[in-house]
Amino acid sequence: MKISTISISIISYFFILLFVYAAVSKILDFENFQIQIAQSPLLSTYAGITSYAVIIAELLISFCLILPRYRIYSLYSSLGLMTSFTIYIYLIIHYSEFVPCSCGGILEKLGWDEHLIFNIGCVIMAAIGIYLTVKLKQRFLKTSVWIISTIIFSFSLVLIPFISSEQMMKKNNNFIRRFPHHPILQDKSLDLGANSYYFAGISNGKVILGNYISPLTITEIDSSFTTFSQHTIKLDHYDHPFKSLTLYIRDSHLYLADGSVPVIYRGNLNTFSAKTVSYKKMYFDQLQVLDSTQIAFRTFNPNTKIRSLGILQSISGNYHLNDNIIKKQKDGLFDTDGQLIADSRTNTYYYIYYYRNKIVTIKTSENSFSEQNTIDTTHIAKVQSTILSNGKTKMTAPPLVVNKMATACLGVIFNQSNLMGRFENRDQWKTNAIIDIYNAENKSYSGSFYVQNQHKNKMTGMLAGDNYFYTLIGNEIIRYRYAQTIMEDFRKGEAENLRSE
Repeated sequence: MKISTISISIISYFFILLFVYAAVSKILDFENFQIQIAQSPLLSTYAGITSYAVIIAELLISFCLILPRYRIYSLYSSLGLMTSFTIYIYLIIHYSEFVPCSCGGILEKLGWDEHLIFNIGCVIMAAIGIYLTVKLKQRFLKTSVWIISTIIFSFSLVLIPFISSEQMMKKNNNFIRRFPHHPILQDKSLDLGANSYYFAGISNGKVILGNYISPLTITEIDSSFTTFSQHTIKLDHYDHPFKSLTLYIRDSHLYLADGSVPVIYRGNLNTFSAKTVSYKKMYFDQLQVLDSTQIAFRTFNPNTKIRSLGILQSISGNYHLNDNIIKKQKDGLFDTDGQLIADSRTNTYYYIYYYRNKIVTIKTSENSFSEQNTIDTTHIAKVQSTILSNGKTKMTAPPLVVNKMATACLGVIFNQSNLMGRFENRDQWKTNAIIDIYNAENKSYSGSFYVQNQHKNKMTGMLAGDNYFYTLIGNEIIRYRYAQTIMEDFRKGEAENLRSE
């Protein structure tokens, strides 16, 4: 009896500490907490009421846990609240298009998987507390029914907004894709032993990879696609506060860059050494090497308050910005976000917006740019943002992602879409990535194909070469052969590019 009483007290005070600390943390940073709730794919529609309800529930349960008379009801409430949190985290991890930020409190620094395990432990602890409290009155069957009912009710509270959430499911759009017969065929795969790699480029038939965890490590995949070798890049200066040192390959040259320093190194693949070619010239968050003398980059222009694209002359160190390429629709920050890519065979680079159906083609030789639409129907970026009291801009709702990532070769753009077209099978979207093909020269859509997930691992990177298409999925790099339809697009793109020159 005494042990049961002590255990009930320990469990009660644990939840008091947990809920009070979590509630106070949210109150002290309520503005940011409300923004994080609004960013949730499940709760964006209910952000206002949810942000207040969670704090009130945590404080009210904590107060009632102190009073022995209301302790049993408080333990049931703790069970329900922790069950709701657990189901929410499970749905976010396994079914959400993206994983939002943590909602603060004691577990703010934990990852979502660790958070899920902790919450499951709390659910079990709450159930134990209820059984121990009721044990004195010997109501085991009735207690079990109430516990199961509480769990089912809490599960329903989370499941209903999940099912009704428009952000959790891709909408059917009023466009139709064409799927040519086997446009790519899987050729070979190679196990890299880790999933921290990204594509840096192609040189002399070899695919070159960078590594997020080891930024000075360069990995070469041999042309037979059977083995790979690794080398360490030597820099002339290491004394910079690097945050994200990224590797780029252009022909036989290698480049390392970090736009937060900002610094750009240039070297070659024979010696695996690099020297500083630009230091504290301009800050940037994306970069692409066009040729041995020109580097394209993206930066935030403080004068116009929007993102801008620019060209750096790597020999002279001079650069210029073009404020007319990236066009603002709403806030100039999130609505203009996108991916900067370079054509691996021409002095052309592209900017693909993440949240609208627009691709911009920039030709450095002609000092011109042009636009084309992707086949979906999202003309205006569906993003919502607000400026916090500290001056930072944050999203207030999950954005509708239109384009995920892209790569290009010989005037052909391969774009991973995030939107489902008419008559498409939703089950296919669960097990594949969809790639749309565009001809940048005549502004046309050529067709689409699927890239299948590998053992539930999704594609994290893709690279188009002259003869092969490459993907990174899980620990593997996979090579695909092009079919005749894509090779014909390459020939058209190359011919159009020669005529323009």
